[in-house]
Amino acid sequence: MGGPSAEREVSLSSGRAVAGGLRASGYEVTEIDLVGRDLNLPTETEAVFIALHGEFGEDGEVQALLNRKGVPYTGAGAEASRVAFDKIVSKKIFDEAGIPSAPYEVLGKGSDRTLPLPVVTKPARQGSTIGLCRVMKEEEWESALTEALSYDSEVLVEAYIEGRELTVGVVGDEALPAIEIVAPGAWYDYKSKYTSGACQYLVPAPVDERMSQELSESALEVYRVLGCRGFGRVDYRASPDGSIYVLELNTIPGFTETSLLPKAAAACGIDFAELCDRIMNLAATD
Repeated sequence: MGGPSAEREVSLSSGRAVAGGLRASGYEVTEIDLVGRDLNLPTETEAVFIALHGEFGEDGEVQALLNRKGVPYTGAGAEASRVAFDKIVSKKIFDEAGIPSAPYEVLGKGSDRTLPLPVVTKPARQGSTIGLCRVMKEEEWESALTEALSYDSEVLVEAYIEGRELTVGVVGDEALPAIEIVAPGAWYDYKSKYTSGACQYLVPAPVDERMSQELSESALEVYRVLGCRGFGRVDYRASPDGSIYVLELNTIPGFTETSLLPKAAAACGIDFAELCDRIMNLAATD
């Protein structure tokens, strides 16, 4: 837990919660707060639960180190983590697989936008909505692009999909109930995500049976085409006509007891300790 990314504090919260859940399930747990990129494990380590968000945790780096050590770990392998973390690479995979996502283009410094407003700008390789902006007016464009470029040399620019924010967790080969996120101004950014009480979470999401089934099937397909295993969470926008568009797959989503994946698990009778235990039992190496 912890780690060197911009999501360090969130990761520490996830790690502490997971450690508690695993202890409640009977595990002997050592909490390792990574400050840099050196990975030193106790000699008796049998497996690792990765609760590192963002760079080093979700981009495949720590997974590659654990592969070399031959120590099983939770979640996606090194290559699947790298692919899912890179929003541009994963968008291309969605296109090839025929999975609907928002129209997009990739820009660098000095590039001109061709998509009409409104759009969303995202650094290619960041998590937790860091560096993400919604651009509704032309005068907001330059600052949004500059913000995204401060985190990465490439920026994913997507058409903004008016509608609902939905997310579907996957554990093993099972899709959990969808959750609808009702955020202030219909915009789920970093501030609303981490401000207590700012958002309302509807579990399960109030969607009809057709959309519920479509979300479950889509989440499992996204999980499969990106080569993931163990667990993950797929984020969506749903337009007013009921069409769903994949935003991204989070290979290591937030993992406090009030985070979205545990909320979805609780909705189908899986408590936090059992969820941690299930995921731990899926630990593997590439």
